[in-house]
Amino acid sequence: MRALRLSLVGVAAALSAHVSATETQTTIQAYAAGYKAAFTCSATFNAGKTMAQINAQELTGIYPLVQDLVTEMPVFIDPELRMVQVAYDDLPPRTAVWRPQLGCVQLPVGATAGVVGAMPRLTDPQPAPATDSGAPWVQLNPINSSTGNELLDTAISGAFTDYYGAGARTTAVLIATPEQIIAEQYLDGFTPETSQRTWSVAKSIGASVIGVAVQQGLIKVDEPAGLANWSHPADPRGQITLEHLLHMASGLDSNVAGNRTDRVYLGGGLVSDTATQTALEVPPGTRWKYANNDTLLALRSLRERFADINDYLSFPFKQLLNKIGMQHTFPETDWQGNFILSSQVWTTSRDLARLGILHLQNGRWDDEQILPEDWLSYISTPAPVQPAEQSSAGNAIPGYGAQWWLFNERFPELPDDTIAARGNRGQYLFVIPSENLVIIRRGHDLAGEPPFREHEFARDVLRALKSVNK
Repeated sequence: MRALRLSLVGVAAALSAHVSATETQTTIQAYAAGYKAAFTCSATFNAGKTMAQINAQELTGIYPLVQDLVTEMPVFIDPELRMVQVAYDDLPPRTAVWRPQLGCVQLPVGATAGVVGAMPRLTDPQPAPATDSGAPWVQLNPINSSTGNELLDTAISGAFTDYYGAGARTTAVLIATPEQIIAEQYLDGFTPETSQRTWSVAKSIGASVIGVAVQQGLIKVDEPAGLANWSHPADPRGQITLEHLLHMASGLDSNVAGNRTDRVYLGGGLVSDTATQTALEVPPGTRWKYANNDTLLALRSLRERFADINDYLSFPFKQLLNKIGMQHTFPETDWQGNFILSSQVWTTSRDLARLGILHLQNGRWDDEQILPEDWLSYISTPAPVQPAEQSSAGNAIPGYGAQWWLFNERFPELPDDTIAARGNRGQYLFVIPSENLVIIRRGHDLAGEPPFREHEFARDVLRALKSVNK
């Protein structure tokens, strides 16, 4: 997702120029093949989609850099091995393979399918149940039905058209309190069990995993990230704290567009070979810049607290996801077991709502304090350095906390305590503590076209709910 609402055409042009200046056509082909292999694998085995659905949704309206190549490349799906391959050029096909709970992982460029057995896996995975239980909600409005609130139904119906953006392609809307799912609407072919890539909503999930580790005393946000790669006494990166990373204020070089990490996302690269290698551009804590690498480094910092990779891989499941019922969530990794929690999580609308409810309850679930009691306050506090208040087009830009966006006084039509997890192609999770409410919108919005205006939808939902409480 982009930090600024710049002209998408201009962004695409700048991106194309930037990429073509640094990567060969063969590498771009490898990226395209990796994109198709990874998305086809995850959509097939995480979400249970057909190839027709995948072509229409995951592989249409995507990065201009790879769109044409992705469309043309043939794909091979092995349902028994749960593996997907896409051939290109003269190297072995780009390969992605599925693992229980961990979803799909890309093999590195040049690797053959013979190394699939070496991919990281959980030692004791728990298969996702066939149906979502509906817990913890005691009341669920029937799926795809009227809410009985005409204004709310109108807003939801509008979300499934181009009313909130010409490029909007909504797949799901869910509105809930801790006790009740008020509304739950899906595009044809989607169900409560249909997972979808979160893109950068994953950053807020990653921050929640960090929060669990803070609660358990495994890590402290105000201490240096402590990465082994930065441990030399001459390395100034040793001054970067975990908090700098959570605030998108590491000061590290993250290329022109910090939200593009193609080598890891598409090229089968490693977090440890990319995010940890860049140099400082400015002192830590002095600049806000939206950068996937900052999130990747925060989770890498947590990994280096674990002596056993199996303990690290199981940590998000045993200590967070399984406890709150996020059983259709697949946080994916690179081929050495680093969670790519800046983007590569597949999850459902209900599972995102559960994460939102955990935050509304100040990190408490049943009788257990999973997150620090003040974690909601921490992630909602504006970071010392902030994004610009407006884009070049004059549109308001949300503020930033700790891996969560802040819809505070910059958006007077929303409560000042509104925070949101936001992701590419229209993934949104709003948490509004003063209204005890979460709002989820999922989509496959089209690159290069006006996106879904999430704050207007949230505004209309709140107005509709207040209309029946007057």
